[in-house]
Amino acid sequence: MTKLNTVTFEVIDCIGIIRLNTPPANELAVPEFISPALFQQWTATQTLKGLIIMGEGKNFSTGGNLETIFKNSSNPETLMTMMQDGHALLNTIYNLDIPVIAAINRVCFGGGLEIALACHIRVASENALLAFPESNQNLMPGMGGTFRLPALTGVSEAARIILSGDIVNATDAKALGIIDHVAPKDQAFEFAWQLMQKMTRDRPVKVIRSVMRSLKNSFELSQDQAITEEIRLFCELAQDEAIRRNTEET
Repeated sequence: MTKLNTVTFEVIDCIGIIRLNTPPANELAVPEFISPALFQQWTATQTLKGLIIMGEGKNFSTGGNLETIFKNSSNPETLMTMMQDGHALLNTIYNLDIPVIAAINRVCFGGGLEIALACHIRVASENALLAFPESNQNLMPGMGGTFRLPALTGVSEAARIILSGDIVNATDAKALGIIDHVAPKDQAFEFAWQLMQKMTRDRPVKVIRSVMRSLKNSFELSQDQAITEEIRLFCELAQDEAIRRNTEET
């Protein structure tokens, strides 16, 4: 296990586990809560099949440190750079060619919710609470919340959630499409682990990465380009599997 002041990382059965490690709140000291170089180092191994992001202790994360934000607001360029770095990190998480699951226990607010929204799958315990409370401080989400949330809920619900600052429980979050699965009380990680194992355990890394790449292509490329790339990836996998089967028979 790799331990830093704010995060830990370990790999179990080819699954990476990142824990936000400033309990009990797991507050984000800065938007870029993991350095890009370190995150690249953690996820570059070709044997990694998936990644789970969770909070250490009871909560996922209460979000960013407002004192840091306000302190740096006196220097607009510094604050802009901080937020851009946070955006870039979350985009890197989203663009991984392996499935990323957010395991959300209890509180998941602000920047913590933006981390969860950057993951491909969100599992929340039945006692989880989600919110964008920034408007209560005359702020707004600053790391992708205003484009990732409406992609799931629609603009009207996203506007209501963000501007009201209201807390959304796990049941309502599931109905709105913000989360994908509801786990038993405080069991988000256990649920996420079983789900990840079901998705990846018996699957070659190349199959996992090809599927994830193709799914992202469906959003990022034109239909013709996405289909062309899907066919190419399928043919590569078919050739690999044919070679494997022929090898077994000889």
